[in-house]
Amino acid sequence: MVEFNTVYNRRNTNCSKWDSIKDTYGEEDLLPLWIADMDFKANPPVLEALKKTVDQGILGYSPAPTSLYEAIQSWQKRRHDYSVSKEAILFNSGVVPSLSIAVQAYTKPGDGVLIHDPVYPPFAKVVEQNNRKLVRSSLLIEQDHFVMNLDEMEKQIIAENVRLFILCNPHNPGGRVWKKSELETFGKLCAKYDVLVISDEIHQDLIFAPHVFTTFTNVHPTFKDFSITLTAATKTFNLAGIKNSMIFIENPDLRKKFVDVQEQNFQNEINIFGYVGTEAAYENGDIWIEELLVYLTENINTVIEFIQSELPQVKIMRPEGTYLIWLDFSAFGLSDAQLQQQLVHKGKVVLNAGITFGPQGTQHMRLNVACPKETLLEGLRRIKHSFE
Repeated sequence: MVEFNTVYNRRNTNCSKWDSIKDTYGEEDLLPLWIADMDFKANPPVLEALKKTVDQGILGYSPAPTSLYEAIQSWQKRRHDYSVSKEAILFNSGVVPSLSIAVQAYTKPGDGVLIHDPVYPPFAKVVEQNNRKLVRSSLLIEQDHFVMNLDEMEKQIIAENVRLFILCNPHNPGGRVWKKSELETFGKLCAKYDVLVISDEIHQDLIFAPHVFTTFTNVHPTFKDFSITLTAATKTFNLAGIKNSMIFIENPDLRKKFVDVQEQNFQNEINIFGYVGTEAAYENGDIWIEELLVYLTENINTVIEFIQSELPQVKIMRPEGTYLIWLDFSAFGLSDAQLQQQLVHKGKVVLNAGITFGPQGTQHMRLNVACPKETLLEGLRRIKHSFE
C-alpha cells in the first residue's frame, strides 16, 4: 500500500511550489496549493533506478535505449489502447517546449492559432511569443462541466485564418475528460478546414472512473494524418524535475517538420535521468497510479464536501481527470486582484489565479489537491478564513 498521508517538508529544497512564494508574494508563511506538482514522494522503483544510475558514477551522453521505447509502447497500449509505433516516438525536455517547436514547425508568423478559454496559460504564451495570432474560443458550461463551443470555433477558424489548434486533453484547469464522441466531432471540424491539432495529453493517466480517456489520434483512423500528441510520465508520477516528455507523430511528413525545427534549436537531447526515470515509471507504475487515483478521489470529495458545507457561495467543478479543481468565487463580487489579495494576505493560502487561464477565468481560482489530506484540510480552512 502506497503511503500518501505523510507530510514532507519541501521548504528550502529549491522547490518552485514552496520556495518561490516569498519572492512572488512577499510572505513566507503561505500554504501553496497552486503549481501542478504533487507533495508525494516518487514511486520507489523510480527512485531506485535513478540511484542506480548515479551509483555507476559516470554520467556521460546517453541515447534513448530500446527498452525505453518498449516501456512507452507497452504503457500506451495497456493503459490507453493506443498502439504507437517506435518510429512515431520523439523526445523533448517538456510539453511546453514541444508546443513551441510545433508552432514554429507548422505555422508562420501571423497565422491564427486557436485555443480554448480558460486553458493552461503557456498555450497563449507560446502562440504570442512566436508572433502568431492568438484566437480564444470560450468554453461553455453545461451540467456543471465544460463543453466546446463548436459553432463559435468554426466561425473563428474561417475568420481568423486558423492553421493550428492546441487541445488540452484532459482539460486543465477544468478537469474535463473529453468523450470520444466530442473529440470526433471536434476532429472532423478541424479536418474540414485543414487545421492541425496539437493534443496536450500530459494528464492522460489521471482519470477518475467511470470516465475514460481517449487519445485524440486514436479517435478516428484519419486523425493521425493531421495531429501530434504530447505527453509525459512526469505529471503522472511527480517527476517534473527529470525533464523528459514524448511526442507521438504518426504522419511521416509532420514528423520530419517537427524534427527539423527541433534540430535547428538543438532540442533533441534528453538528460539520462529523463530516460531512466520515464522507463522505470512505465515499467513499475501500474499499482502506484491506481492507489494514487483512489487517494486523489478522496481528496476531491473532501474539497467538495467542505465547500458545500462551509463556503456554499463558491461554485465547484468536479474534475473528471487531473488533480486540479476549478473554483468560482464570483458570488463575492471581488475583482481578480482583490480575490488574490484576500486569499494570500488574509487566508495565507496560494491558489492559481483563474484570470491567468484566459478572460473566462476571471473571479476563479485553481486548486491543487495532490497533497496529504492534512495539508489539504489546512488549506481549506485558510480559504474559509479568507472570507470570514
